[in-house]
Amino acid sequence: MKHATRRTVGAALTSLTGLAALLIVTMLALILLDVLRGGAGHVTWEFLSQPPSDGMMRGGIFPALYGTAALTLLMTLAVMPVGVLTAVYLHEYASPDSRLARWVRVAIVNLAGVPSIVFGLFGLGFFIHFVGGGMDRMMGYQTMHWAQPSILWASLTLAVLTLPVVIVSTEEALRAVPMDHRTASLALGATQSQTLMRVVLPGALPGILTGAVLAVSRGAGEVAPILFTGAAYFLPDLPTSLSSQFMHLGYHTYVLATQSPDIEATRPLLYATVLVLLMLTFALNLVAVVIRTRTRRRAANAH
Repeated sequence: MKHATRRTVGAALTSLTGLAALLIVTMLALILLDVLRGGAGHVTWEFLSQPPSDGMMRGGIFPALYGTAALTLLMTLAVMPVGVLTAVYLHEYASPDSRLARWVRVAIVNLAGVPSIVFGLFGLGFFIHFVGGGMDRMMGYQTMHWAQPSILWASLTLAVLTLPVVIVSTEEALRAVPMDHRTASLALGATQSQTLMRVVLPGALPGILTGAVLAVSRGAGEVAPILFTGAAYFLPDLPTSLSSQFMHLGYHTYVLATQSPDIEATRPLLYATVLVLLMLTFALNLVAVVIRTRTRRRAANAH
């Protein structure tokens, strides 16, 4: 009787899980079909290579595409060294009973749960007003130069947002390196730093790269943190310095959807912009999946 009840409950839970997965896949497919139907015919070379014109009623998305790429590049350069070094400290150097390590882990968990709009307000208050204002006073600028929204502050804000992703993925990659490799290296006379540089980090590199790609894919799609820190409503010119504002694909989508004087005229541009942003995000996630798959195959072949 108990076994029959367990089988019934197990079958019911399996059915509910499958139904939930099917519902999610169906919703995703409907969204993709709607975006493809509305935007596939408008994604042309001219659309990708020209700036917007006529109040964004015509033209392309090249400044937004360029700004998104520049933003994610600066974000990656800012977040990767800090995230990797933090993960290395937590996994390789911190003792299990370290109070500092426990505080850092608690901070990482809390940071991962903060809404993205809060990061935008943090970037506005800390990076722009505090850091930027201090730099202006220190350098003697009479007008605001650094104490204003720019691509530098937006990228640093996104770096703080994606920091937990990099730390967690890097720590998992370090954990995947067998302890026997470390022991063998130390037994042969290598120091802990030499073991880290020549054995541990090369073995964890694919997982670290996967975390970097996941952080980039998340940063490329975030809009709320850059609303206050650097994204421009309409800026056909490309950013020329770290203190310049920039256009962003996500914010450009929001503007087309809510601020256009003629929604019907901008609907094709809106769908095409969404399609490009989705293709970019999916491509970055696909790269992460490929890296993870190859890493697992190499690890399986090594054993």
